[in-house]
Amino acid sequence: MLAAMVAAAGPAAAADAEAGRRIAEQWCASCHMVEGRRSGSDAAPALAGIARDPGRGPGWVRAWLNDPHPPMPDLSLTRAEIDDVVAYLNRLAGR
Repeated sequence: MLAAMVAAAGPAAAADAEAGRRIAEQWCASCHMVEGRRSGSDAAPALAGIARDPGRGPGWVRAWLNDPHPPMPDLSLTRAEIDDVVAYLNRLAGR
């Protein structure tokens, strides 16, 4: 029974929002605002805005990070790192 519940929870169950925040600070903060810190660009939306955008849910974020599009660079994140970033965005969105 426990195994079924863990399997149903999916990959985000093991994701670490704090690790996702660290990834965002390392790789995203040069363009995106990360938790109130100024970003290097006004052209990129704040991560909190992305997190709260109903059109940019967890599935969209995963797809975007798996196959990034210009002007965003290819970060070559692992699946676990992407799950961590999604967990961080979920935390920002209050999910």
